Amino acid sequence: MLGSGLSNQVGAAVAALAFPVIGPVGVVAVRQWVAAGVLWAAGKPRLRSFTAAQWWPVLGLALVFAVMNLSLYTAIDRVGLGLAVTLEFLGPLTVALTGSRRRIDALCALAAAAAVAVLTRPSPSTDYLGIGLALLAAVCWSCYILLNRTVGRRLPGAEGSAAAAAVSGALYLPVGALVLWQHPPTPAALVCALAAGVLSSAVPFLSDLLALRRVPAHFFGVFMSVNPVFAALVGLIVLHQHLDTAAWAAILVIVGANAIAVTAASPTSTESGSVV
Repeated sequence: MLGSGLSNQVGAAVAALAFPVIGPVGVVAVRQWVAAGVLWAAGKPRLRSFTAAQWWPVLGLALVFAVMNLSLYTAIDRVGLGLAVTLEFLGPLTVALTGSRRRIDALCALAAAAAVAVLTRPSPSTDYLGIGLALLAAVCWSCYILLNRTVGRRLPGAEGSAAAAAVSGALYLPVGALVLWQHPPTPAALVCALAAGVLSSAVPFLSDLLALRRVPAHFFGVFMSVNPVFAALVGLIVLHQHLDTAAWAAILVIVGANAIAVTAASPTSTESGSVV
C-alpha cells in the first residue's frame, strides 16, 4: 500500500516535468495508452460477449477515466500537486459521508469544509480555474467509485476496468496524436510521460491487487487517506512546491476526516478503489 501511494504521486510529479513540452493533454494521452495496455493484458476482456447492460457502465467509466485524469493533471499544472490531489480526495470522502446520519460523519464533513476554505483562501491571485478543475476531478473520482461497483457486479475480474481503460485510451488517440504532432516531445518529456503511465497506472493497479488480498478493504480505504500527504511531500521534493503551515494543517484535517469516516463505517460499505 505504501508503494502504491508513493508510486502514484511520484508518477504525477514526473508527469508535471513534461508539461512545459507536451502539456497536460499530451501527458494524459500517453498515460491513458499505457494504462490501457496494462489493464488489457491483466483483464483480457471479451468485448464480443458484453451485453448492453454491461457496456453502459463500462462506457461511463471510460468517460470518467478520460475527464478525471485530464482535469487533475491540468489542476496540478495550475495550482500544484499537493493542493490538486487534496481537493481531488474530497471525492472519496464525499462518497464515504453521503447518506450517513451519524454525528461523527457530520463533524468530519464540517472539518473537511473548513479545511478546504483554508486551503483555497480566496484572494485576487487565486487560480479559481485550477481549483475548479481539481474539484471536477473529485466529482469524477466519486463517479468512478460508484461506477466501478456497478462494473464489478456485472463483469468478472478486471474485464470491466480493462475495457473502460481501452475505450478511454482510444478516445485519446486523435487528441493525443494531434497534440504530440503540434508539440513534438523531446526524449526526456516522452520518458517522463511514459514513466507517469507506469508509476501512476501500472504499479498502483498491481500493488492494489496484491494488497487487497492481504488486508481488509476498509483498512485499505483508511490507508488511501495518506495520498494527499504523499502528494504534498513529493511536490515539495520533486517539484519544489512549498506549502505554508496552514495548508499542511488543512491537508492533515482532510486526511483525518477521511480516516475517521472510513473507520467508523462498516467494512462492507467502504470502497475507495484505485484510480487508473
